Amino acid sequence: MATNIKIEDILNDLKLEKNDQDGINTVAVIGLGVMGQGIAQTIASHGIEVVAIEKNEKQLDATISSLKENIDREILRWTMTKSEKNSILARIHGATDFKKAVECNIIIEAVDENFEMKRRIFTELDDMCAPETIFISNTSTLNLSKLAAATKRADKVIGMHFLNPVPKVPLVEVVRALKTSDKTFYVVKKFAERLGKTVVEVFEYPGFVTTRIIVPLLNEAIHALMEGVATADGIDTAMKLGYNFQYGPLELADMMGLDEVLAWMESLFHELGEAKYRPCPLLRRMVREGKMGRKSGEGFFKYNDQGKRSA
Repeated sequence: MATNIKIEDILNDLKLEKNDQDGINTVAVIGLGVMGQGIAQTIASHGIEVVAIEKNEKQLDATISSLKENIDREILRWTMTKSEKNSILARIHGATDFKKAVECNIIIEAVDENFEMKRRIFTELDDMCAPETIFISNTSTLNLSKLAAATKRADKVIGMHFLNPVPKVPLVEVVRALKTSDKTFYVVKKFAERLGKTVVEVFEYPGFVTTRIIVPLLNEAIHALMEGVATADGIDTAMKLGYNFQYGPLELADMMGLDEVLAWMESLFHELGEAKYRPCPLLRRMVREGKMGRKSGEGFFKYNDQGKRSA
């Protein structure tokens, strides 16, 4: 990697405003699921305008309401104030049309882990946006280089793998695709640091760092539960006290969303063919039954309307 590139030169080349810190003044976030909401909230909380794009008005209203409820829970915990909530929401502008993203310096897609959906989004945006616009995917496991190949700006396609809950986890993996330029990496790194994140530079490989390492742990914990080795609470207590984990693996899976965890496992198993990524049958059954974890009120544990464990 080149080491003599200056940030100022990069910003000039990308036609960004020097007087806007890193030149990023408006960011589009496409897809307002759990991750998209967290990304939008984090960006807005650091003084940057957000164009939040959903597929229709009904979905947009539902996700904005969900975001408000999440922030209200933080207010009840005294970790946020009402004025901070108002400031964040004032910077998030809902939309259902990709045309609203055209004026943004950066576009972040955070839709479901579905390659074709992500590819179509990037292809459509590629024809609409200025050549200097940076495209970011929040994918956990999919091939960024293939996504970049669907555009005419492969050097400006990069990954930002945020972890849930986005506002609280201080890490982001910035993932280089095969043709991602140094300029794009440095601009996105500076943007991530502006959001208060510690950046780990990652070179594309299925699962990157965090997902490929956490998935076998989650899978093995689910197998241990299925085989009756211990209760769900017993497994999590053992890992929390034995290895100083903040959350046990089963509670962590519930927080991530069991459907998302299943999608990661299937993608990694398909890409790498290693048995450690083959989803546990118990996980498949729970997803079929609609037990998605905290977001559905039940997974390996049960949760109340505030997202706290009730059983």
